[in-house]
Amino acid sequence: MRKIISILLLFTFGLSSCEKDDICDPATPTTPRLVIKFFNADSPSTPKNVTNLKITGKDMPEAIIFNETATGEAKYLTNGSSVSIPLRTNENFSTFTFTLDSGNENAAAVNSDEVRFNYTHQDLYVSRACGFKTIFALDPLSDGPPVSSPFIKVDSDSKGFWMKQIYVNEYNIETENETHIEVYF
Repeated sequence: MRKIISILLLFTFGLSSCEKDDICDPATPTTPRLVIKFFNADSPSTPKNVTNLKITGKDMPEAIIFNETATGEAKYLTNGSSVSIPLRTNENFSTFTFTLDSGNENAAAVNSDEVRFNYTHQDLYVSRACGFKTIFALDPLSDGPPVSSPFIKVDSDSKGFWMKQIYVNEYNIETENETHIEVYF
């Protein structure tokens, strides 16, 4: 009888120590990045590739890494017609410096614009394994004086703006499957 009780207790304790695996599926949507697509200002329907674009967040120690396999400054440069950048989840704004032709030996060809994106954010529970994700809504009136758009463009160098126009395509940033901002240059 003691053997049976011992086996039952051992079996009961064995079952109580089992728990469901909490592994977050890589396909689960997480906090989306802001998707920016670049267009030719002279032909607005034509996407245009940026050349050696470097994007640095204000008060960040280094720029956004676009090419993890590259070394040195090359890992911070992108040459496509669209980029995805992370927004701060602990503030209602993010400020970035967009440097076109970064690293060009001709200093006159390098041009930087500083853009501040204002937004509200909301944390959503995904699951026990994945935790929370944050979604954003671009907001023209948050955290500062009223502006005509959900961002403030500040000329960060004396050469003037290389971004001629910034257009909001989608105010709600809930996925990375769509373009949120269009930049014409």
